[in-house]
Amino acid sequence: MGAGKSTIGKLLADTLRFDFRDVDREIEERSGVDIPWIFDMEGEEGFRDREEAMLSELSDAAQVVISTGGGAVLRGDSRKLMVAKGTVIYLKTSVDEQIRRTARDRKRPLLQTGDPATTLRNLMALREPLYDEVADYTVLTDNRTPKSVVQELCSQLGADDLSAQY
Repeated sequence: MGAGKSTIGKLLADTLRFDFRDVDREIEERSGVDIPWIFDMEGEEGFRDREEAMLSELSDAAQVVISTGGGAVLRGDSRKLMVAKGTVIYLKTSVDEQIRRTARDRKRPLLQTGDPATTLRNLMALREPLYDEVADYTVLTDNRTPKSVVQELCSQLGADDLSAQY
């Protein structure tokens, strides 16, 4: 959460000349409601059902960068999809940086608590081992520009010549 998945994903897709899809945005566009509404009406489990179905659909495409929600990794079937159908990149961000990046964001249902910092720490403790399990590449994003992260990713992916154009 707050790792820059959408921003970096879009820039990476542009650099690689791939399509870009954001699972959360696709869910919102197709359902006509926002993610907080889904959490309110269906709970986290209902949202995760939608997320898993969307991930399954989007991962059938070729040459696409898919930005998942931070919690997509919580479901075993979603992790299996990611590993089987793509290259998984973990944008690793410290809790302090996540707090800084999400401080004013009211569209993150899981952070609408009295203590978002503790919530983020708990989410990180739960999610990080799962990301470590599925990630083909891990990139630290603290104190970095999206462009520098994408350049590192292109280097790791063997697409250095493309990142030089951006």
